[in-house]
Amino acid sequence: MKTVPGRTDHVVVVGAGLSGLAAALHLLGAGRRVTVVERDTGPGGRAGRVEISGYRIDTGPTVLTMPHLADEAFAAVGDSLHRRVELIPLHPAYRARFADGSRLDVHTDGDAMEAEVRRFAGATEAAGYRRMRTWLERLYQAQMHRFIDTNFDSPFQLLHPDLARLAALGGFGRLDPQIGRFLSDPRLRRVFSFQALYAGVAPARALAAYAVIAYMDTVAGVWFPKGGMHALPRAMADAAADAGGRFRWSSEVSALERSAGRVRAVRLASGERITCDAVVLTPDLPTAHRLLGRAPRRPVPLRHAPSAVVLHAGTDRTWPELAHHTLSFGAAWEGTFDELTRTGRLMSDPSLLITRPTTHDPSLAPKGRHLHYVLAPCPNTTTGPSAATWRDLGPRYRDSLCAELERRGLDGFEASMEQELLVTPVDWTAQGHAAGTPFSAAHTFAQTGPFRPRNLVRGYDNVVLAGCGTTPGVGVPTVLVSGKLAAARVTGLPRAPRVRRGPPVLERQSR
Repeated sequence: MKTVPGRTDHVVVVGAGLSGLAAALHLLGAGRRVTVVERDTGPGGRAGRVEISGYRIDTGPTVLTMPHLADEAFAAVGDSLHRRVELIPLHPAYRARFADGSRLDVHTDGDAMEAEVRRFAGATEAAGYRRMRTWLERLYQAQMHRFIDTNFDSPFQLLHPDLARLAALGGFGRLDPQIGRFLSDPRLRRVFSFQALYAGVAPARALAAYAVIAYMDTVAGVWFPKGGMHALPRAMADAAADAGGRFRWSSEVSALERSAGRVRAVRLASGERITCDAVVLTPDLPTAHRLLGRAPRRPVPLRHAPSAVVLHAGTDRTWPELAHHTLSFGAAWEGTFDELTRTGRLMSDPSLLITRPTTHDPSLAPKGRHLHYVLAPCPNTTTGPSAATWRDLGPRYRDSLCAELERRGLDGFEASMEQELLVTPVDWTAQGHAAGTPFSAAHTFAQTGPFRPRNLVRGYDNVVLAGCGTTPGVGVPTVLVSGKLAAARVTGLPRAPRVRRGPPVLERQSR
C-alpha cells in the first residue's frame, strides 16, 4: 500500500463530516497531531442538524447500519461507541407498503423474516428468502475486506482468490436477475434490490455485487441513535477532542499552499495559515479539485447518482401505519429508474422513503408533536432539471408530494404540518455537491473499486481524499471506511486498536 512519504506529524483534516471525523480518530489513535477545519459551526457535514421551533431535524442520512465500523474509529483512541451513543435496534428495520395495498415488515432476524415472507407470499418464497439470505452473507464475506475495506493502488489488486469467489457467487451478473433466482414475487424482489439506487444505478443494470447493500440493510441490522443520526458525528467529534484533536469551526479553507509537491499550509478565508505535514480533504470532489487547482483526467467523465427531494415535516399528528422507516412503493418500477437515470423526468409514480424519528425519540419534536422525513428520488441536475429550474419547481413538487402522500393513506398530511423544510437539488448544489446530488459519483463498474477516484492525489505527495466521492463509495458504512483508509495512507497499515472501555455496541430493545 502506498503511503504519504516524509513527516506526517501534524495532519489537517478539511471537513468534519463522518469521513473526516473517522480519519481524525484513526490519525489520533496512531499518534498524529490533528486539526479539523470545518466551515460550519459544528460537526456533521451531510449528517447535519437544523433546529426549527423545537423540531430537531437530521438533514442527511436516516439509516444506520454496520455500527461496528463507527466503533472502530472510537476504539482507535481507546473509546467506544456504546459509551458515547445509545443505539436502538429497529424491529422492523423497514415497513414496505405496496401500491396493491399489501404490507411487509422487513426483519433482520432470519427466523422472523422467514415467517413474515411466508405470511406475505407463501412457503416457496420463504424458502427462497432463506437461500437468498445465505447468498447475501457469502457475498458480503467475499467483498468486505478485499474489495471494500481496502486501499487500491492498481486494478491488479483485484487478482485474488476472493475475485473468483465473488464471480462464482454471481457478483458480476446483474442484480435484478440474481435476486430473481431466489424470489419470484415482484414485491419481494423490490425490497431486496431497491438499495441499488443508493449506488446510483438501476437494479436491472447494477452489478449483483451491490446486493451487499441489501445485506447491510436487511441482514446485518438497522439502528437508530438516540438523539437522531446527528448524535453520531457529534459523539465522534467529542471523542476526537478528548483525544487531543483540535477543531476550527466556522473556518472555510480558501487555498492550499504548495511547495515541492507537498502542501505546506492550509489557508483559511480569514487569511490565517495552518502549517501541516499532510492534508485529508473530505469535501465533495469539485471543491477538493478546486483547492488542488485541477481535476484528474479520466477517459470518460464521472457519472453522478440521482439526487433527491427531501421534505422535513413537523406535524401535530402521525399515522399508526408508519414504522420508523417506511418504504412506500409506487406501482411503476423499471420505468421509474428510466426516469431517474436516463430520461431525466421526475418520477411519475414515485417510490418514497418515509422516516419518523420520533417513533423512538419523541424529544426530537415538541411535546405531542411528530417529525417526518420524506425522501423522493429525483434526477440529478445533469440528467434532469437544472438547479435554477428547481427554484420554481421545488414548491410545486412539494405540493404534488403532499398530495401523493395523502393518496397513499396519510390523510390530512399537508394540513398537519406546523413546520417544514424543503430540500431540493438547488440546495445540494449550493452546498457544493456536483450535479446537485448528495450521493456523489454513481457506482457504475467504471467507477467502482480501483476505478473509482483514488484517495491519493497525483502530483501531491501528502494529500489524501476521503468521503463518498472516493474509495470505497457512498453510504454511511463506506464513508466511515473511507476515513479509516485515508488515515492508513498517512500512517501505514492500521494498528490494533487500543483497549476498549466496554462492549463494542450497546443495544437496547426498541420500545
